[in-house]
Amino acid sequence: MSMPSKLQFSEIGSGYHADPACSFSLRAEAYTDPAWFAVDQQEILRKSWQWVCHAEKVRAPGSYTTAQVAGYPVAVVRDQQGVLRAFYNVCKHRAHPVLQGEGSVSRIVCPYHAWRYRLDGQLAGAPHTTDLKNFTLTEIRLSEIKVEQFCGFIFVNLDPSAPALQELSGALESEIRHWAPDIDQLTFGHRLSYEIKSNWKNVVDNFLECYHCPVAHKDFCTLVDMRTYKVATYGIYSSHMADAGRAENSAYDTSTAKVRTHAVWWLWPNTCLMRYPGRSSMIVLHIVPVSANRTVETYDFFLETTEPDELEKKAIHYLDTVLQAEDIALVENVQRGMSTPAFTQGRIVNDPQGSGRSEHALHHFHGLVLEAYRRASRT
Repeated sequence: MSMPSKLQFSEIGSGYHADPACSFSLRAEAYTDPAWFAVDQQEILRKSWQWVCHAEKVRAPGSYTTAQVAGYPVAVVRDQQGVLRAFYNVCKHRAHPVLQGEGSVSRIVCPYHAWRYRLDGQLAGAPHTTDLKNFTLTEIRLSEIKVEQFCGFIFVNLDPSAPALQELSGALESEIRHWAPDIDQLTFGHRLSYEIKSNWKNVVDNFLECYHCPVAHKDFCTLVDMRTYKVATYGIYSSHMADAGRAENSAYDTSTAKVRTHAVWWLWPNTCLMRYPGRSSMIVLHIVPVSANRTVETYDFFLETTEPDELEKKAIHYLDTVLQAEDIALVENVQRGMSTPAFTQGRIVNDPQGSGRSEHALHHFHGLVLEAYRRASRT
């Protein structure tokens, strides 16, 4: 896939202004041109911290899980000494994946030719190689990548020079733990998954503003008190906070909810952590780019118990059948509109008070995207 030309790089930031009150959005070609999707893959997704799973999945020595990260196969393993490790899931012999799915192992054995690796990635054995010249087991190991446990979750970064997520994210962890102090003890309860005919950045844009909520999400605007909805941006994340609605709502029954705050955090570039009214919980929305006009979304629900209670079942049903149906229709319509000659870019709507009906968090995201594009233009 070809990269954008020098002229395209020089023009992609036109219309954007550091002041959201003066700014236009990203240009349409950033959402529709496969050349810009290639830049997204190389300069954003492969150089940022990507969510993999809750720490419970790799808590015990020998436990592992596998994932696709920015198009590449990855394995995360807890070694026998308790050290968390991540590797490209690629055998050094003939490039077959060395691990499948998730589980527990005492050693890593490639299912193709049975090359055996220790859990720290060091090659420990390779059948029928004793007669090879210049072949030394200790010189061969799986290619390691950066991995970090953050707020009870596992993240990886394919960029070997990337700073730690803890360092980049400022006060995010302390903020999340203030609202969800039991996040480490939560357990997986349910997953929703969607294929969306839209660029991933349109999905993020839609998530980052509630300007559309009174128009498109009537039920949601009774679930939360929109008068209390506030959005703040910091470095590589933004927070979205609102009180639960004070009266009966049309989304799902929250009369027995012990958590009365709607708390949401977006972490650059494509991870969203959410806490809806109900029991203690954390929902992880992972926005997975597939192509210039295709995205996969997963919603993982981490709960106090492995089975959702009745309130949570109603919340999951609402999110699945109402809220997601509304949002998917919106972003797919936007993607179609951006693919026409009628649209180049639009104004950012900004509220200096930071209300939910402002697009300043969307503007913050666009600034981070354009900074990544500027770095790409210099390489």
